[in-house]
Amino acid sequence: MIVLTGAAGFIGSCVLSMLNSKGISDIIIVDDFSNIEKNKNFENKSYLEKVDRNVFFNWFKNQHENVNFVIHIGARTDTAEFNTAIFDELNLNYSKHMWNYCSTYNIPLIYASSAATYGLGEYGYKDDHAIIEKLKPLNPYGESKNNFDKWVLQQTQQPPFWAGLKFFNVYGPNEYHKGRMASVIFHTFRQVNENGNVKLFRSHNPDYKDGMQLRDFIYVKDLVNVILYLMEKNTASGIYNLGTGKARAFLDLAKATFNAMNKPEQIEFIDTPIDIRDKYQYFTEANMEKLLNSGYQQSFYSLEEGIADYVKNYLIPNKYL
Repeated sequence: MIVLTGAAGFIGSCVLSMLNSKGISDIIIVDDFSNIEKNKNFENKSYLEKVDRNVFFNWFKNQHENVNFVIHIGARTDTAEFNTAIFDELNLNYSKHMWNYCSTYNIPLIYASSAATYGLGEYGYKDDHAIIEKLKPLNPYGESKNNFDKWVLQQTQQPPFWAGLKFFNVYGPNEYHKGRMASVIFHTFRQVNENGNVKLFRSHNPDYKDGMQLRDFIYVKDLVNVILYLMEKNTASGIYNLGTGKARAFLDLAKATFNAMNKPEQIEFIDTPIDIRDKYQYFTEANMEKLLNSGYQQSFYSLEEGIADYVKNYLIPNKYL
């Protein structure tokens, strides 16, 4: 059986859907299931049992002999949260417990790290273990993810296979519940639907024109394909980037969304808020050599292809993956 944490969330529920599409339903889903809106993400999906995250480790002690793989996606992901105690509990310490159990019981583990660990990119965006100790995340969320990555690399006792995945800017179905933390594509769609236009941050960096700030946007369907690949292949253990390897402009994103909605482009630029201006990333791009060199051969959705699929097949009809 497979354990999947964060199963009610955006990425976790998409992983659940992907496993179901492969005929896999022997799955234990783990999360805080108190959010009714969030729970819609796993309605009509197949799984064996639902276990609250607060009692999961007791369950794990009793059932570990039946577990073949753990996919640990669950985390607090709010980049605007500054209470480090929350991140220590839910991201760092919970993940340490998961690692220790998987190591003790000899169970393979995939866990979610984040590109937020790279901060302003002072050391580039290569998933080289040698730079992880030097990275300077910009917020407690990124710090919690990097602190766990650093801790992992210090462990001598390890699961038989493990992979930490540094998710870049993920977008796609099942993020209706995320509010302000939803993807830029989701917010762009909502703005165009409600107002007919979209507002993008103006550039305050002379090296970038308005709207030409660059991010590595990855469609969630590509992300889950990589997770399935790593589950099946058990390549070299380590920390892997998970983006597309191609940075794209916010202006491209907005234009692709208007096009997918078949609406005329109306784009307005507003000042980046003062409180985040000095921490604003103008460029992120995943170096994908490690994953590709491991043998991964599937192509990634282009930004235009991913947005078209997301908007037309999920956002407009208000559907879930």
